[in-house]
Amino acid sequence: MSDKLSQIIDGDDVPLDQLSDLKHALRTYSTPSIRDSLTQLGVTVGLFTLSLIAMYALMINIGYWAALVVAVPAGLLLVRIFIIQHDCGHYSFFRQKWACDVLGRVLGIVTLTPYLWWKRDHDWHHATSGNLDKRGYGDIGTLTVAEYMALGNTGKILYRLYRHPAVLFAIGPVYQFVLRQRLAINIRNRNRSAAASVHWTNLAVALMIAGLSALIGFVTFLKLWLPVIAVSSCAGVWMFFIQHQFEGTYWRRDQNWSFEQAALKGCSYYKLPLLLEWLTGYIGYHHIHHLASKIPNYKLKSCFENVPTLRHVTTLNLWDSLKCARLALWDEDEQRLIAFTDLAHA
Repeated sequence: MSDKLSQIIDGDDVPLDQLSDLKHALRTYSTPSIRDSLTQLGVTVGLFTLSLIAMYALMINIGYWAALVVAVPAGLLLVRIFIIQHDCGHYSFFRQKWACDVLGRVLGIVTLTPYLWWKRDHDWHHATSGNLDKRGYGDIGTLTVAEYMALGNTGKILYRLYRHPAVLFAIGPVYQFVLRQRLAINIRNRNRSAAASVHWTNLAVALMIAGLSALIGFVTFLKLWLPVIAVSSCAGVWMFFIQHQFEGTYWRRDQNWSFEQAALKGCSYYKLPLLLEWLTGYIGYHHIHHLASKIPNYKLKSCFENVPTLRHVTTLNLWDSLKCARLALWDEDEQRLIAFTDLAHA
């Protein structure tokens, strides 16, 4: 099976039936455990709640600066909550779809993410990841070199601004979660259920803010909540970026695109320190997740360790990942992501 996977990673014309052994191995990890799911949910929500209480206590008794220190682990715990919501969207957290939908909607209030709207776009992302002809929903906007060169000066400036690290990893994520996800616009196929998801989530978020503001004051709530959202949104977008945007990633035109190839070649294994791996819900094993999205996040690591062939993919550590922030354009001729500076030197 190792030879087969190596062929798939190195070439584009391997028959898909050679994946049958690998898919069979993955299926054994695709059943959620109610005990493990509830334990993960309880521990994560419990620690997140304690971190918010600690922030409030530190601000009252020591100073706001002390509360901001705790905003970092609180924000990362919110990323972990988002991963649980994400698993609900794939119906991999509980066996019952209705249970996943209920929990996903509830967690969407805390993460400021309309569950059904996000789920539809994310399902599209999984179904089209790496397909150059089906970009635009649930992904990070990426132009080919030819598309960029065809833009006018204003278009080039706007795209460069969009892909600037300060916008892509700081300003953009906060805008996305705080403001963009409050607006029922640019919804794929103008789906009414997705639009309703936005409106109902907004109402629930408003009630949450009103309740907590009545308890601790509106200004105090904002001073505590906004830093947590900033940390979680920036970390979340960075994780999503690095899982797909690396030099040797996979993009193909529709007629040459393969779901399995996109999963194995277009997704990275992001090798993180153990604590960060835990806080980010093991989503760094992203190639496995794209190949078999029914595997709960807490089983991804054991799957990786017990199916050796899954280690034959692009591996990025923290230092490697930082170098990817400069990448911005897909070169169809060289089949790799390049930076704007590479374009200038071509």
